[in-house]
Amino acid sequence: MASPARHFTEGAAAFGVGLALRLFTEDVHIPVFTLTKVGVVLMVIGGMEILYGVYRTASSRSGKTSS
Repeated sequence: MASPARHFTEGAAAFGVGLALRLFTEDVHIPVFTLTKVGVVLMVIGGMEILYGVYRTASSRSGKTSS
């Protein structure tokens, strides 16, 4: 399994890309979906990944092992 640091890194990258899409692509029009909504989804996924990294860090400190 991946280390908690990897979850933090991947989550922060996804959140950063999502934030950039959300802030800077309001005028871009694509027929299938809007990039601002994709940005929000990436921000949510990135936040969940960061929270999972926090959970993994906390559970490893309490002496539990992840399987």
